[in-house]
Amino acid sequence: MYSDEDLLPISGLQRLAFCERQWALVHMEQERSENVLTIEGRQLHEFVHEQGSGVRSGVRMVRGLHLRSLSLGLYGVADLVEFRPCDDGAVLPGLTGRWRPYPVEYKRGRKRLDQADEIQLCAQAICLEEMLNVAIAKGAVYYGQPKRRTETDLTPELRKSVMALCRRARELYEAKQTPLPKPGKHCASCSLENICTPELAAKDRSTQYVAGLLRELAQ
Repeated sequence: MYSDEDLLPISGLQRLAFCERQWALVHMEQERSENVLTIEGRQLHEFVHEQGSGVRSGVRMVRGLHLRSLSLGLYGVADLVEFRPCDDGAVLPGLTGRWRPYPVEYKRGRKRLDQADEIQLCAQAICLEEMLNVAIAKGAVYYGQPKRRTETDLTPELRKSVMALCRRARELYEAKQTPLPKPGKHCASCSLENICTPELAAKDRSTQYVAGLLRELAQ
């Protein structure tokens, strides 16, 4: 179990799944930079949180709910958690009956080819399970394009991915060493590209590799 002082942000898991170097630059070196994609994403989250909580068709909606898991060592804020009436859900303070949490994560663009969004959603669900002592089988990611939800089954495999990323985040954090860049197509959409300079770093590694070979041949 981790203490409150040792918790890492849930949002970092998505960065870590996308690029370990980006995660380290943000969460270890405190680098920050924005592009159009990050600005639009931040504005969407702010808009969602500003809508406040309420009840619709018997479903209680809570926005901006603070989360944490001492077992995973994570903390964060859920965009939206819907609480739906059920017989085996959680008991909520001041409310009668039992309620099943249903987390909803908001993303500005389209569904990604990888599972980074689903991993972030699953981590939120695990936090809710720990906080409320209830099982959560499903959640959803709302995509701004095409403006609808994609429901996600929170499978054992997805949960294992969350736990594996949590372990990797701890390894990197405790090692205090930022990974070298791995240039690829994903770099073009990264807001830290100018800070990371993946192409220059790749050239430096190539130069060092050639220099090493020459030293070996000269021996």
